[in-house]
This record gives sequence, structure tokens and C-alpha cells, in this order.
Amino acid sequence: MTGSGLPLEGVRVVEMTHMVMGPTCGMILAQLGAEVIKVEPPAGDKTRILGGMGVSFFPLFNRGKRSVVLDFAKPEDRETMHRLLASADVFLENFRDGQLEKQGLGGEELRKKHPHLIVAGHKGFLSGPYDHRPALDEVVQMMSGLAAMTGTRDKPQRVGSSANDIMGGMFGVISILAALYQKRGGKTDGADIRIGLFENCLFLVAQHMVEYEMTGRKPRSMPEREHAWPIYDIFDAAGGDRIFIGVVTEGHWQSFCREFGLKEFAADPTLRSTTDRIMARDRIIPRVAEEIKRWKVADLSARLDALNICFSPINRPEDLLQDPHVLRPGGLVNNVNADGNPFRVPALPLEWNGSNIGEGLKVPVLGADTDAVRAELDQQKLPSTGNAA
Repeated sequence: MTGSGLPLEGVRVVEMTHMVMGPTCGMILAQLGAEVIKVEPPAGDKTRILGGMGVSFFPLFNRGKRSVVLDFAKPEDRETMHRLLASADVFLENFRDGQLEKQGLGGEELRKKHPHLIVAGHKGFLSGPYDHRPALDEVVQMMSGLAAMTGTRDKPQRVGSSANDIMGGMFGVISILAALYQKRGGKTDGADIRIGLFENCLFLVAQHMVEYEMTGRKPRSMPEREHAWPIYDIFDAAGGDRIFIGVVTEGHWQSFCREFGLKEFAADPTLRSTTDRIMARDRIIPRVAEEIKRWKVADLSARLDALNICFSPINRPEDLLQDPHVLRPGGLVNNVNADGNPFRVPALPLEWNGSNIGEGLKVPVLGADTDAVRAELDQQKLPSTGNAA
């Protein structure tokens, strides 16, 4: 994309990734204005044909990219790949260590032929005893303790999205932006970056690790945790709906008690401090639950919103397609799948100069840009870098 006014305009990224973590990195870079060329084998990225829960993977994480098909069994296609890398600023990959060496695309080969290149490898683990292992989002959630914190030790539960893969792609973007910034200072050499899925998840549970380090107490899982607030719970409302309410400040406590007829709590001298109220949750929560059950969620939401108290209905993902904030202008962007069908997706969670990013992106048809990219390379008259025999 040219003339986009986006910050990464003019940056070329060559991507050889699949599934979620690597493609997330490329997708974000594309939305920030980079030209992302996805190199696929003749049969295409296997993620293209996933069904079930994986049906959204390819369209969601490959929007805004160009697709080039290369067959590395052919010397001319290996040469094209190196010419493409010579024209690029960044190379994304997420293959198991040793796999790309077989194609002449290993780290040493790339550094020799393309010293300018920023190479970002999205891996299961950073360097160390486990660096040879493959990994999945669920695997690292179990390994890191995140699953035990989300569920319990006896019944660990993974987070209900590809949270680590997506966050791993974000760390890829952060590191690439840092490398691009470093090159602005006159540095001509590229950088070798390794992003670890396991270490990403470790970063997420660091707060619990440090809690243990500092106190010697084993952190409790979310279902078993000690509450830090007197009211921080899910309640049944009228009509069978439920709502989460968090009363976390002194002002919120007073206004909540006044609004919902709990004056006996506001006036109780044994409930003067937040600690007092936490210790008295056994008698506070049943009484609050009794009152909340009289209200419909819509009425509760209006009252709590007016009081500036944190709350939320208990939504499912499909409910968000009717949410007024999600449906605000720019909240959902309209994109087009490779088969020509439109779909909506949340915009990147940022505004750039007051605008949302990502409207009108297209998912590439397999190999749709192969001829055009070859012609561009010929026009640029990039020198040969030698076949990877």
C-alpha cells in the first residue's frame, strides 16, 4: 500500500509463517502500513483449509497481505526467494529450528547473503533446554501455570482464545519496530530476533511468580483467590441474566449502598474500612445478591453507569456483534475473504490520529500476487544472491 499515511509505509516484510503467532505479527505490521508478502508453498498455507474453531484463523490473521507461491524444489524459485529477501526489510518465520536450513534459509545463510535483514523467528521456546520442542498455546498455558491459575490445580483450564499466540505476534511487532528504529540511527546490519511462545506465557504469569517470590505464599487460582474488594462478583439478575459488579473505592461503596437500599451496611461501624468489608463478605454478598436479583440487567447497568461503578453483563463473543460500543463507527471494520465474501472484525485496539485502522483489508487468494511480485523484482534489477542448492 502506498500513500497510506501509515507509519510503516515503505517497509517491506516477507512472511513465511502459518497458524496464529507468526501471521498475527504480519497482520499487525500490514495494518500499520507495511507491505507484507506472504510466501506460500504450491498447496498453500494449511491454515487456509482449517474448519471448526480454526475456520477464522487464515482470514483473520492474514488480512492485508499479498500472496506469492514459490516451490523450493525448483532452483529458480529458491533464487526468487533470495531476490525477494534482498528487497525486504524484515523476514518473518515460525518454523522448527533446522527446517529452513534445508531450504537455504537458515540464520547463517541469511546473515551472509542479506546482512541488512531483520529476521524475526516465532518459536515455541527461546534458547535453552526446551528450544528443540514444538509448542502450542494450550501446551504453554499448562507449562507456565496459567491454566492452573485460570482453573484450578485439580482442573486446569486454558484461556478461551489463542491469547498467547496473539500476544506472541505482538511481541514480534514490538521487537521489529525496535530493530527498525535502531536502523534509523545509521545501523546498516539487520537483527536476529527470536520470540518464544512459552516465555510469552511466562510473562503473563510473572505477577503470580513474583507474589510467591516476595511472600512465600503460593498464589491461589482465580476461582479460589482471596478477594481484594468487598464486592467483586457475578450476580444473578431478574429474568435469568447475570452481571458482574466491582465496588472498589470508598465512594463507590457509599453510593452503591445508598442506591440499592443497603443503608445498614453504610452505617455499620464494623464496616468502616475496605478490610473490614472484605472480612465480612460472608454476610455482605448474600444480602447484595438478594437485592440485585430484583433488578433487570438493563436497569442495573443504567444505575451502575450513572454511579461510575464498574460492571458488565456476562457476554458471549456473538453478543458483541450487537454491542453499541463495538458497533460505533470504526469499532468493527469490513474486510473481504479470499472467496469474496465480506466479514466484520474488531479494529486494531488503537486509534491513529483519531481514526481506526484496518478498514477494507482483503485476504489474499493463493498466489494472486506471484506474477506481479516477480515483475517488480525484475524491474528493480536486484542482483543475484546465489541459489540455495
